Amino acid sequence: MIAPSILSADFANLAAELQAIEGADWVHVDVMDNHFVPNLTLGPPVVQSLLKVTDIPMDCHLMIENPERWAPGYAEAGAYNVTFHAEATDNPIAVARDIRAAGAKAGLSVKPNTPIEPYLDILREFDTLLVMSVEPGFGGQSFIAHVLDKARQVRRLVDAGELRLVVEIDGGINMDTIEQAAEAGIDCFVAGSAVYGTPDPAATVEALRQKVIAVGAASAQ
Repeated sequence: MIAPSILSADFANLAAELQAIEGADWVHVDVMDNHFVPNLTLGPPVVQSLLKVTDIPMDCHLMIENPERWAPGYAEAGAYNVTFHAEATDNPIAVARDIRAAGAKAGLSVKPNTPIEPYLDILREFDTLLVMSVEPGFGGQSFIAHVLDKARQVRRLVDAGELRLVVEIDGGINMDTIEQAAEAGIDCFVAGSAVYGTPDPAATVEALRQKVIAVGAASAQ
């Protein structure tokens, strides 16, 4: 799945920018609170407004403190998937259950230097694991390859039937890095500037998808 990030879109023309990614699987919405990360972006009213102009499911990535308080509101606003950071709460299971009770899928995200091992036992409570391949807070950063070890570890558990979740990656994904991410077993690829920095974002979404398909075809041989 390809999930363009509107963090790299033109905020003055978001309706048109959503139409420009026709064919995308999810729309990735980066929510920042200027506390957990040093930036400030969108809230639930914007999600509600975006859902009026697109049928593409909203994938809300909460880079915020106190997800216990705020995460269910994004589910209530109509988000399909609501992801929060493991580093932002002492009770991730409770947050996940509240998100699900509010009507959305629940996702857990980990920063590049956060080990995955402490969270393996609770991943069965989640629908998505979002592996950050840049430090959260800003778009346009370079891909951090060592995080793929975490993706491979979780992919093995999924393939063995021990977990059922979408393995997602966010940060520095482009035409050059998407292949190694696909080889590591990623299911969903967030791409911001790599999509919205091109003249035809919809065509770029499809080109990225074809890269992933080619990796899958090669590994099946």
